[in-house]
Amino acid sequence: MPSLNPGEAEGAVGDVKVSEAGKAPRGARLRAAVRGAPRALYEELWSEPADRVPRMGEADAPVWRPVFLVLLVIAAVGIMVIRTVELSPHGAAVGWPAVLVAVAQSAALVAGMIRPIGAWWAATALAVVAVLVTVAGVPSHLPYPLVSTVPLTPEVLYPSPFAGVALQGGALFLLALRVRPRRAVAALVLSMALALFLALRTPPLPQVSLAASAIVFSTALVLGTALRSLRLARKDLDVQVELTADERARRTLLEERHRIARELHDVVAHHMSVISIQAQVAPHLVKDPTDELKENLTGIRENALEALAELRRVLGVLRSEEAPAQSARHTPQPSLDRLGGLIGSVRSAGLDVTLSTTGEPRPLPPGVELSAYRIVQESLSNVARHAPGASARVEIGHRAGGLSVRVTNTAPVHASPLSPGAGTACSGCASAP
Repeated sequence: MPSLNPGEAEGAVGDVKVSEAGKAPRGARLRAAVRGAPRALYEELWSEPADRVPRMGEADAPVWRPVFLVLLVIAAVGIMVIRTVELSPHGAAVGWPAVLVAVAQSAALVAGMIRPIGAWWAATALAVVAVLVTVAGVPSHLPYPLVSTVPLTPEVLYPSPFAGVALQGGALFLLALRVRPRRAVAALVLSMALALFLALRTPPLPQVSLAASAIVFSTALVLGTALRSLRLARKDLDVQVELTADERARRTLLEERHRIARELHDVVAHHMSVISIQAQVAPHLVKDPTDELKENLTGIRENALEALAELRRVLGVLRSEEAPAQSARHTPQPSLDRLGGLIGSVRSAGLDVTLSTTGEPRPLPPGVELSAYRIVQESLSNVARHAPGASARVEIGHRAGGLSVRVTNTAPVHASPLSPGAGTACSGCASAP
């Protein structure tokens, strides 16, 4: 095994030998680039899909798309007629091969609206077929082989193939509208290489067509790339506008929630704290208070403290910038296990309540248990407020299909005073979480 001097070690990366410095010889890099050109061309102009654009009928489809398609079809039909004449050399009648090629090239142009990459490849292949059809249609008294070194005069053959150049340029334009600029440049290079090859190998083609091809193809590339960049910029702008609107709405909602939280804290929380303190101090203001009075005042204080704790939780949700479900995820929520405590506090307030449970209890989603608890709580509150002296019955039924909650009450002993409430208790139960 031959020895290597320090710093001269080489490693093989793929098919190219790379020195220890990390740089391959220039000739090796060039050969590797040439060998990888077909694969790169395949990846650039075939395997990678084009940009998706909204189709006609979709909500975000541009309004000009149908008009552009109609104009494209009209232009394709007109160019097809001209192309048919171009494909018929001077002195020869229009044959069916020329008609078929002209129709195929025009169809490829229209197909570029849907499949720009495939349409461009089809237009490129048809350009070669068009040259073969033209040369094959030269009258027999004009000796002209397909590959000739003797140029013929322009008047012998058809006029300059501007219609064919326009078709190829249109296909390139539609391609540039839907692919990255690098891919469009690769298509331009391939189109110009093909035009140069055909101009050199088929001398009857006027040399002016090569210059026309360069101008038309370059213009199509620049225009298509510019319109694509404009479309992407507008799309990004629409996204930013939508994000800004969402953020503005979110900030407005947060400000409203903070305002509600501030008012609840300043008014409701203050009064609940005062009620709790008064219920705690009241037994000391009465000489020899009875046990019943102490029990009622203790119940008032406990209910006030519980309401104050739930109010603080609600205030925390309102002040949080997260969604309520996320901010309250780890906060203990009332469940059916706490119905006994709820009914006990209601009984201590003087309401006769009985609880009946049927069925086999089973685990329920937290949202279901919270909703059931809130419904029972609101229903008992309504009984105490609107049916003085009545008794209530709470029935909880565990069934295979779900959970049933039923709260009933007897007729009130005497008429209830007018309630200053808003009358939204039933709707509140219906919309319980």
